[in-house]
Amino acid sequence: MARAKANTTIVAMADEPAAEIMPAPGPNVVELTVSELSAALKRTLEDAYGYVRVRGELGKVSYHSNGHIYFDLKDERACIAAVVWRSAAGRLRVKLESGLEVVVTGRITTYAGRSQYQIVVETVAPAGIGALMALLEERKRRLEAEGLFDPARKQLLPFLPGVIGVVTSPTGAVIRDILHRLADRFPRHVLLWPVKVQGEGSAEQVAAAIRGFNALAPGGAIPRPDLIIVARGGGSLEDLWSFNDEGVVRAAAESVIPLIAAVGHETDVTLIDYAADKRAPTPTAAAEMAVPVRAELIAEVDDLARRGFAAWRQRQERRRGELRALTRLLPTADRVLGEPRQRLDLAAAALLRGLRVNAERHRSRFERLADKLAAHAPRAEVARLRQQVRSLAERMQHARARMFARPRERLVAVGERLAAALRANRAAHVARLEHQKSTAAALFQRLEPAFEANLDRRAAALERAASLLEAFSYHGVLARGFALVRDGAGRPLRSAAAVSPGLALDIEFADGRVPAVATGPGAGPPREDPRPRRRRGRSVPGQGSLFGK
Repeated sequence: MARAKANTTIVAMADEPAAEIMPAPGPNVVELTVSELSAALKRTLEDAYGYVRVRGELGKVSYHSNGHIYFDLKDERACIAAVVWRSAAGRLRVKLESGLEVVVTGRITTYAGRSQYQIVVETVAPAGIGALMALLEERKRRLEAEGLFDPARKQLLPFLPGVIGVVTSPTGAVIRDILHRLADRFPRHVLLWPVKVQGEGSAEQVAAAIRGFNALAPGGAIPRPDLIIVARGGGSLEDLWSFNDEGVVRAAAESVIPLIAAVGHETDVTLIDYAADKRAPTPTAAAEMAVPVRAELIAEVDDLARRGFAAWRQRQERRRGELRALTRLLPTADRVLGEPRQRLDLAAAALLRGLRVNAERHRSRFERLADKLAAHAPRAEVARLRQQVRSLAERMQHARARMFARPRERLVAVGERLAAALRANRAAHVARLEHQKSTAAALFQRLEPAFEANLDRRAAALERAASLLEAFSYHGVLARGFALVRDGAGRPLRSAAAVSPGLALDIEFADGRVPAVATGPGAGPPREDPRPRRRRGRSVPGQGSLFGK
């Protein structure tokens, strides 16, 4: 029965009657490990549901960096995990998005690490054209509300672009059609950005290509296109779904370079058509929009040249006629040039006389200067000065040699002395460092014993001081039966003469204080203690010194 239902959906399996309740296992049931139980469940589930076809709505979709796709397939009452391995993800014709209703085919298996079952999906297809159209209409309304399809954003296409960037597949017929059409109309420099136009990752590649062309710097090693054509051949709605991707639409809307969208045939409409600056019904039509016909331009230029030449010749003829009419009103050359010619003859005669007078004046001045120069004998003067120059040059040569030789000798001597001093100083520093290192090592070896001895000595001194302080405290005297008498101000009274009748007294015993009042005068000066007083500072036998010595 399990084999007969292998191709049914999971929803159909949910209608089967519940399994019979089994009695509790006895003590003789074989024990299974967790791994063995998981493997047994995995085999049972895969044998019962080897291959299924399930319809549902996509929940959370996650594209992993290694190429795998993880998503949830759900309906109004249940949810099941699904995974598309990288080998099958490249064959998907639809980009998986949350909210899309699809029909998936694959096999049921378990994932023991999370104690869950899942579908290993092999194919994904939209659940009817209506689901894709509903998603497309919702995305179109949202992007249109953002203003991405506003006609005011669209740019004019250049009349004759120098470089045309084409975003399409390098192996399809589209690029050949575009190149062939451009070669027929007006050959241009074409830059091809190869992309996938269908399947997983195609939308990201198209968006990256559009932004890549816009990122090229003008005048760089790779020329920046003046126009971009995004082209693809015809196909179904699923085949063209990459050009409905939100990232592609935003990249087309943000393009600074004018963009022509030529996706599919004339009846195929994608969202990039609304965001592009111009929509072409086919890739061939996009090439026709991009450039004019060169032959037509040449013919038009020739026609304009002929018309311009004819207009120029007609204008020249008109000006020539006007010039002939004006020449009739002009005076003759003799009338115009007669008086200037006469003035020129008079000026030429005066010029000849002036030249002669000026030449005589300069000749006399030259003769006077020649007499003065002959008196000063310039050749002898030049010879004398030349001899002085030679003598000065020789003296300067000797002086320069001496000037450079002495500092060089002093510099060499100073360098030798400095090198010797540096070597001596280095040796002295090395010896001093070695001595200090050995001294520091010896001091460090002596430091720990000395520190321990000093610490012990100070601890013993502290104990002796505590014993001495306790011995000198008056509380010990009070404990032996004595009392401390203070006056009303709290000052101790050391003699009976200091007590007057009626004086308030405070008597302190070892176990407390008692107030009292003096009733009579004191009994006279205190009696001297017949015992010899111990000199302060002298150590008592058997008792340590307060200063630890």
